[in-house]
Amino acid sequence: MTPDEILRMELRPVRERHDDPEIDADLDWKELHPHARNELKALTPENAEFVALHLAMAARLIEMDPERAHQHAISASRRGGRIPAVRETLGLTAYTIGDFALALRELRTFRRISGSVDQVALEVDCERGLERPERGLELARSIDRSKLSDVAAVNLAIAMSGARLDQGNAALALAELEIPHLKPDTAFAYSPTLFLAYAEVLDELDRAREAKQWRERADVAQSALDEAFGTAEEAEEFEVVTEYDEPEAPDFSNFVTADELPEDVPDELSNGSDTELVEVEADSDADDETEVLPDEPVGDAEAPKVAE
Repeated sequence: MTPDEILRMELRPVRERHDDPEIDADLDWKELHPHARNELKALTPENAEFVALHLAMAARLIEMDPERAHQHAISASRRGGRIPAVRETLGLTAYTIGDFALALRELRTFRRISGSVDQVALEVDCERGLERPERGLELARSIDRSKLSDVAAVNLAIAMSGARLDQGNAALALAELEIPHLKPDTAFAYSPTLFLAYAEVLDELDRAREAKQWRERADVAQSALDEAFGTAEEAEEFEVVTEYDEPEAPDFSNFVTADELPEDVPDELSNGSDTELVEVEADSDADDETEVLPDEPVGDAEAPKVAE
């Protein structure tokens, strides 16, 4: 064994004891998103079932019991650390309990092994939680905005605005929110949140009248959305997933081995590994500042058109 290998063994943290939380008796594996189920085909049948159940439990509990959801995510990560959805779930649950260092590590790894940038806003928020807003802004500027969904783009703008506020610059915070999605006459799913964030920054700038108008717009937009699609709870019942076909019960006959997985995934994350998860750094070459759009005209709040 080389001196470098010995040193790595000495520096490797000892794995903490973890007791797998119980699975609800009524849990259905179909509660897991089809995309995640497809990813689990990279595991052995035994590990795939174990990871699927704990991921489904984490999704079920993340809003009402985030601590318990996080324990399920940890269990899933111990057998499915190579799976992007596992790393994403662990990052999300860590974020909900305020463990920003762990959340940042896991979400960064998720972005690296999946290629998805849709959770980058949470990475920026994690940097803010670690009192490093400048690093959050640097990360945000390094992202290709054309790869972001509309919701992810809005979330990133809100996170960048918050980072500007952390730096004490409310004027730039407002500019970060002046994006093409800030349309007062059209209600998208993200509009109420964006309008409220805009109002908060206007308050910071002592522009109370305009802030009040944007809060009114947020209320009108939310009412229009509720009337068109029902409340958030009702809308979930009508959610349609079009990106993936609904799979049948998991077929484990075509699973690949660990040797067939991407080479850039650390060996420490192999199936059933008893080693601690390690951080995978992502490149962050910063681009130029985001173009700032001019202010939208502010007027009385009117019923917006609901985007289909």
